[in-house]
Amino acid sequence: MDLSLLVSLAVIHSVALASPGPDFALVVKMASQERRVTAVASAVGISIAILLHTLLSLTGVSLLIKSSNTLFIIVQLAGASYLGWMGINAIISTLQNFKARRVEKETTKIFNQLTPSQGFMQGLYTNLLNPKAMVFFITLFSAMITPEVSLATKVCAAVILLVLSLFWFVFIALVLSKPSIQQTIRKATPVINLLTGLLFVSVAFIIVSGLF
Repeated sequence: MDLSLLVSLAVIHSVALASPGPDFALVVKMASQERRVTAVASAVGISIAILLHTLLSLTGVSLLIKSSNTLFIIVQLAGASYLGWMGINAIISTLQNFKARRVEKETTKIFNQLTPSQGFMQGLYTNLLNPKAMVFFITLFSAMITPEVSLATKVCAAVILLVLSLFWFVFIALVLSKPSIQQTIRKATPVINLLTGLLFVSVAFIIVSGLF
């Protein structure tokens, strides 16, 4: 087992996890506006998607998709469509939040709308359908996982990346969904929704613009 390789993968992945992006934005939005169990479910969904990206990259499936111009375009369009849709919904929520501030009784309609399964699927799709995530893992494993790397090392790499992802995103979900913190963050709900929406729409735009 190549310990130095595993440590390098862990460090690179940790840096990537800490970088702001759609995954982080989604967890913050969920933790500040949904029940704790839903926020944690979205964090688990993201982590499972990362595991799937890892397995697809290790088995060469992701590389096969990227090498096929047609398949990769389909993946990019699907990912851009989903992220764009999520972004537009977040921006619409911003308008709803402003209206809810004027009518207090409507506030309860904006929060705690999603079930844990819905939170999980949003987390799963946000990461899994992001072509940039797929490219990241293809690049990472193509550079570091050579044919000489043992199966045991590959399995450990997949487990380590999953555990790190779970630890990071579940930690954020648990901390930000504490009642006292959540109540404070909710005051900034319109800003969080607007920034999240703009981020998702921007990523979708970048993906689509790269096709032309």
